[in-house]
Amino acid sequence: MALKRAKKIKLMKTTMLKCLPIIALMIGNSKMINAQEIRETVTTVVNPPLFSGNSGFKKWSFGLNVGALAPFAAIGGKNDFSKWVPKLGYGGSIKYQASHGFGFQADFIRGELAANNDKLVNGSVPVSPYKSFLTEMNWSVSLSGVVTLANINWSQMRTYVQPYISLGGGAVNYTPTTVNNAGITESLKPEARPTAFFVPVGVGFKMNLSKSVNLDLGYTMAFVDNDNIDGYMKEPYLGDKFSYGHIGLEFALGKKTKPQMATHNPPAQMNRELTAADAKLLASIQASEELLNRKVAEMNALQTEMAKMKVDSDGDGVSDYFDKCPGTAKSTKVDGGGCPLPVVVPAKDTVIRITNNYVITEEDKQLVSEAIRNLEFEFAKSTIRNRSFPYLDRVADMLMLKGFSLKLGGHTDNVGSNAANLILSKNRAESVKNYLVSKGVNFGKIEAVGYGESQPIDTNKTDAGRQKNRRVEFMLY
Repeated sequence: MALKRAKKIKLMKTTMLKCLPIIALMIGNSKMINAQEIRETVTTVVNPPLFSGNSGFKKWSFGLNVGALAPFAAIGGKNDFSKWVPKLGYGGSIKYQASHGFGFQADFIRGELAANNDKLVNGSVPVSPYKSFLTEMNWSVSLSGVVTLANINWSQMRTYVQPYISLGGGAVNYTPTTVNNAGITESLKPEARPTAFFVPVGVGFKMNLSKSVNLDLGYTMAFVDNDNIDGYMKEPYLGDKFSYGHIGLEFALGKKTKPQMATHNPPAQMNRELTAADAKLLASIQASEELLNRKVAEMNALQTEMAKMKVDSDGDGVSDYFDKCPGTAKSTKVDGGGCPLPVVVPAKDTVIRITNNYVITEEDKQLVSEAIRNLEFEFAKSTIRNRSFPYLDRVADMLMLKGFSLKLGGHTDNVGSNAANLILSKNRAESVKNYLVSKGVNFGKIEAVGYGESQPIDTNKTDAGRQKNRRVEFMLY
């Protein structure tokens, strides 16, 4: 029986020793492996927007670790043997990160616990019926709450190390073997419980090797609700303790584009988002300033052109901008291009000359009335229809021949707003004036006025009445 058990323990040791180089190799090569991962994913990892929940983070992870098991706790307390002997332990973990600062972690540990009484107490050999013990920890499972510290950091932009503390509960199954002072090996008594509840209290820190891999260094003290994990029930029967110092790797699960929640630093992300928003706002302001400068330049150019149009150096009533014959004497009658009008001898039967002036005859009035009757515009516009041009041409010839002045009064019906009708009537009168000037009539001899709907000559309640009210009146003088 003892031989069989010794072989089993030796096999377990061999297995653990084989695992140790593999885990060490994983840790030693993690930087090289994950450096490539960082190069490949640095441009693809996307932090979710702030205050958008936890769905954009990696929340599940698993870990592998190896370390030293010992039947004592760093905080002290009762020990049944005077000298503890560190033994190899190994384990794994599964973690769910519920928030940036808190998660749940399930741990599995397996290994051996050992101690002896070789260390003197107050210069004397400890009083004990046993010389040493060796306990095989068949399995240990626990569930703990883990508080992650320093991942939300306001003092620096990136946190590569996250301390943590943990507290939970679990169960441990063990098989102790003791050696008494006579050198006889004893096993666990049949009435003793081989499984006990324990409370794990842990502390440690994790270092970020990449976006998905962390180096885990930790220390856990386990307080067992039983006094025989070392095979020795000793008064006052306080619970035994064991501790596990480990090093391992933690692998975050999830899409490569998601960051780890436990290593995410919201203040740093807030700073990046505010910086990006500032840059976007600055670019928008600069674009607005450039647009404003262009508009100001356009307005200045337009004002310069308008100033040129107002200059009339020879005083003939035609702007220098349009004057084709500059330098004309002020007393000379000119056409719309600023050139002198030809002197035409009028027919004797159409005009009466009185002191070198022309008198408005009935024929003149009839010609104007005919032009008024045949003056038509596009609907709701100031554009003159082509059929009205021959009648306006006759009026232009008469004005250039006789030198009359003409006042154009534009009128509308009451359809539409008063302001719109006033503008339309003014524009229509201006259209007639511009046409006559284009035919050679002196620009200064024509006045264009808009009255809108204020001077109807018929009712606005009928189509016929409104048609009569939509007119441009000609007044010769």
